[in-house]
Amino acid sequence: MLESILLVTSLCMDAFVASFGYGTNKIKIPFTSVTVINFVCSALLAISLFLGSVIKDFLPESLSIGICFTILMVLGVIRFLEGVIKTYLRKKSTNRKNIKFKLLDLNFILDVYVDNTKADIDNSRTLSPGEAFYLAIALGLDGIAVGFGSGLANINYIQVVLFSLISDMAAVLIGCYLGRKFVEKVNLNLSWLSGLILIILAFMKLA
Repeated sequence: MLESILLVTSLCMDAFVASFGYGTNKIKIPFTSVTVINFVCSALLAISLFLGSVIKDFLPESLSIGICFTILMVLGVIRFLEGVIKTYLRKKSTNRKNIKFKLLDLNFILDVYVDNTKADIDNSRTLSPGEAFYLAIALGLDGIAVGFGSGLANINYIQVVLFSLISDMAAVLIGCYLGRKFVEKVNLNLSWLSGLILIILAFMKLA
């Protein structure tokens, strides 16, 4: 159970920080949009966990654990350094024109990953369910890799998905509420903590 809690905690931090940003920008996230974010993120995690568990049956146990450790460790280090990466991407995005891709609006999803508040496309100050879907895809990108890596090792993926459904919704609601309480924008960055948790999880897989 501890591994499941640590896993969903590391993943729901993105949702918390994103919703906190919406709150400070006075952008409302209706319950319908919260539900969209919750289910999309949890669905992506569930699919990746399932795929990992299926592939695990075709691999030697030592190899599957090694791959799991590598994925979690690499992602953990990247997340730990993500604050620097996102700052660099934000600076680069201000110096270039947006290049639009037709396939899955890939460029838009990257922009949302760098600056979550860009998901409010129509500047209505309210995140619609459609806009919430784009945000959820951006937030779920890490969950796909983490879920696949965790699925290669022994983990209760039903328990993880249930925890994810609860934690993602709580993270968005609490983050948005706390964000509204701040008059000025706060540059909240918890990527380092999420990365640290993933690194801890990686070593727990070796135990």
